[in-house]
Amino acid sequence: MTTLLIAIACLAVGTYAIRVSGVLLRGRLVLPVWLGDLLPVAATTLLLALIATAVFTTAGELSLGVARPAGVLVGAVLAWRRAPFAVVVVAAAATAALLRFAGLS
Repeated sequence: MTTLLIAIACLAVGTYAIRVSGVLLRGRLVLPVWLGDLLPVAATTLLLALIATAVFTTAGELSLGVARPAGVLVGAVLAWRRAPFAVVVVAAAATAALLRFAGLS
């Protein structure tokens, strides 16, 4: 039990140190212009890769069903149209559920 608490405390201190280092180094760290232009694109690319992995795979295997991508598409369109978050989630889930109920897994 004590070892677990020590491990949790070390992880908490490490996480805090990483987060506060960004704030403390912000004024001292000068990034090249090309890297400053690349970072937003890299973040967007990473997010899209995570979304694609979640949509098109199940348990590490390729999943070619229609319901999940259609639900994500409905959610993306509603989010793009600035619908409330709860509406986006419920509409995406309902779309996927209705398509699965119709036999289009």
